[in-house]
Amino acid sequence: LAMTQPGGYTWTMIRVAVCAPSTPLKAESIGRVRDLACSEFPGIELHFHPQCEASEGHFAGSDEQRLTALLECANDPLFDAVWFARGGYGAGRVAEAALAAMSHAATQKSYLGYSDAGYLLAGLYRAQIGRPVHAPMPMDMARDGGEAAVRRALAWLAGDMSGLEPSLDERPTVAFNLMTLAMVCGTPLMPGLARHVVMLEEVSEHLYAVDRLFFHVSAHLGGIAGLRLGRVGDVPENDRLFGSDAQSIARYWCERHTIPFLGSADIGHDSANKIVPFGVASGAKGQ
Repeated sequence: LAMTQPGGYTWTMIRVAVCAPSTPLKAESIGRVRDLACSEFPGIELHFHPQCEASEGHFAGSDEQRLTALLECANDPLFDAVWFARGGYGAGRVAEAALAAMSHAATQKSYLGYSDAGYLLAGLYRAQIGRPVHAPMPMDMARDGGEAAVRRALAWLAGDMSGLEPSLDERPTVAFNLMTLAMVCGTPLMPGLARHVVMLEEVSEHLYAVDRLFFHVSAHLGGIAGLRLGRVGDVPENDRLFGSDAQSIARYWCERHTIPFLGSADIGHDSANKIVPFGVASGAKGQ
């Protein structure tokens, strides 16, 4: 949306739609995110879909409500980006139907989120619809240091590349929660990842479960350029030690499948979570 200012020059307002394909967002978080955007990013106009606060059991409304809201945001040509409100669980239930009903307008947008939003990011990337981006979400405002996370996503939308994950280079890259990618593997949402760097992170899973997930995921990653492991946080205590930490687990399964292990990635379920545009990121090293 081009705005004419005194003096005759114009600047572009970035219009961002926020919807909740998984679980609901609290009104307090909506207010805090809106206030931060208004005070620090006057060139960004946020539109929170009323569905963000809907509730039906675990979900932010029924499957039909969540699908309808997502399509209203994606297919509206007035919006430049769709920002997923939060993760949880639920996006996978509507992802295939959403992709099938997206219009040309949906192909012109960026889509931001992580965690359970990875179902949609994966499907969008496979279908070559818009620009999927692993990035903080509005719900991160509730985390310790959450303002920095939300600010990082808004700054990226405004053109600031300083929040990009620092290891990004000329190679195409994707980023996922480990559990989410494990669920996507073998489904119609799974994109081809040959020659990609794959970044993975996890939260609140026992280490034996992390190992189990890598058993499955690594079998689907043949031909990738390499794997980086983000933070694996809030690991529950088990009744016995697993005997390997998360990085050792990742290295083990990479070696079993001849996948280059490239080290760490600065992503995770925390306020330090960095931004990873799917594909080759503008502003990354070597670009």
